[in-house]
Amino acid sequence: MSSISEFIDKYYLHFNAAALVDASKGYKAHLDKGGKMMITLAGAMSTAEMGKILAEMIRQDKVQIISCTGANLEEDLMNLVAHNSYKRVPNYRDLSPQEEWDLLEDGFNRVTDTCIPEEEAFRRLQKHIQKIWKDAQASGERYFPHEYMYKLLLSGVLEQYYEIDPKDSWMLAAAEKNLPIVVPGWEDSTMGNIFTSYCIKGELNYSTVKSGLEYMGFLTEWYRANSGDAGVGFFQIGGGIAGDFPICVVPMMYQDLEWKDVPFWAYFCQISDSTTSYGSYSGAVPNEKITWGKLDINTPKFIVESDATIVAPLMFAYILEM
Repeated sequence: MSSISEFIDKYYLHFNAAALVDASKGYKAHLDKGGKMMITLAGAMSTAEMGKILAEMIRQDKVQIISCTGANLEEDLMNLVAHNSYKRVPNYRDLSPQEEWDLLEDGFNRVTDTCIPEEEAFRRLQKHIQKIWKDAQASGERYFPHEYMYKLLLSGVLEQYYEIDPKDSWMLAAAEKNLPIVVPGWEDSTMGNIFTSYCIKGELNYSTVKSGLEYMGFLTEWYRANSGDAGVGFFQIGGGIAGDFPICVVPMMYQDLEWKDVPFWAYFCQISDSTTSYGSYSGAVPNEKITWGKLDINTPKFIVESDATIVAPLMFAYILEM
């Protein structure tokens, strides 16, 4: 096969494989109509090095806005500056509590089969972003979490630490385009914990970082400005707050603000390994979202029930080649 798309078109014909193809073609069709696309990142996609292909999606304008967890925001930078010190543990299922403790004692935090080196990753970022936080506060300025990360990347201060090809960092690609990002629940991240520690010590004010409520306000303005014509699509990787938070902006505008001219999300796809179930948002089928005022009856809807670290790179490659 001369390309990934040719391979997929020949062999991905049924069941989840066919859903992958249909969703990819729907994604491309939405963009071709002039639509915009949001990608949401849950789980540990940055540690899974999704940046290797997501960065290219950003550079080629295949995504116009991202919603992600605070962990995915920072872990892309950690991989950028400390990749050589990461430790892979392929037998992670067999680790005893003592072996897990030994990893902690050695300065490693495990994410499935990959251990993030605390000293090289967290601390390299901490000493530089701390200065950016303090400088902003001294100037009476406030920014969103991702904007502080953009300032850190674009300052060039991290270049001395780069241990991967910078074109494989999705955060760097996003910073260079000033791509809009929404980071709900940022405090549930290492950088969020570190920032909070400075506030408790009296070195920073909580208000120096804009809040999740302000992110919702920002997303409302962005959606209103970009949902005309073909509308905005929603490509959800995993479940959790990265997807739950932004998809609610539509019913919030329609039901709470009582703006009756708000378009529904114009495309929806979720990659999930959650079993369809009752009471689980991640396991809810797309049609349930109709009752919540998020999707229209005619919105193209897709679920690919598989591991996102397998499916998303294939879909992105297919979209980039189409």
